Amino acid sequence: MNEMLDEIILHYPQAQDVSKQELNQKLALLRALSDGIIEEWLLFEEKMGAFRAKGAGQKEWLESSAETRSEAFMRGQGYYRLFMFRQAIDAFETVVSQFPDSIVSRIYLAMAYLQLGESNDAYRHFQLIIPLTDNKKVKAISYNALGCIQAQRKNFEKAQEYFKLAHQTDPQLQEPLANLKVCQYNDGTLQYGSELTSFM
Repeated sequence: MNEMLDEIILHYPQAQDVSKQELNQKLALLRALSDGIIEEWLLFEEKMGAFRAKGAGQKEWLESSAETRSEAFMRGQGYYRLFMFRQAIDAFETVVSQFPDSIVSRIYLAMAYLQLGESNDAYRHFQLIIPLTDNKKVKAISYNALGCIQAQRKNFEKAQEYFKLAHQTDPQLQEPLANLKVCQYNDGTLQYGSELTSFM
């Protein structure tokens, strides 16, 4: 968006008739995009505030800590919320280099890598999350994600092991059972991320 705005600013003074009209249309589009992003951001912050207010038992790693107060973390979180996953990865890699035991940073990293289809890096971070947390739901969600990555690689036996582990760790989580059926019957769509996203 900034690049497009820079281009408009550069060309607008010399623009004539049709080209000026095109630049005005681009400006209107940028305004609409900007308004949409701000609305989404405010809605997200409202939901996050409500979640933090009532979910004290589930947010061991969301508590304010040195890493979550760091500039790199806040920048990465902002990029992630704006679906700028490559920039989010760069920021969170900086955070985990300073705070290797940061569960929330690794979750953001793993999810950003998954969003970009970079399953090897996502897999590595989900594996690192499991021994770092006692939160059963976070563990189960991580096992489920590992299972999905294995299923995408056609390693169905290993995928089923992970889905069973996820179910044993947190029987209330629905995604692993659905994914187990996808593997067994080779039918349907793998489910991951929706439960984890609610933690972020």
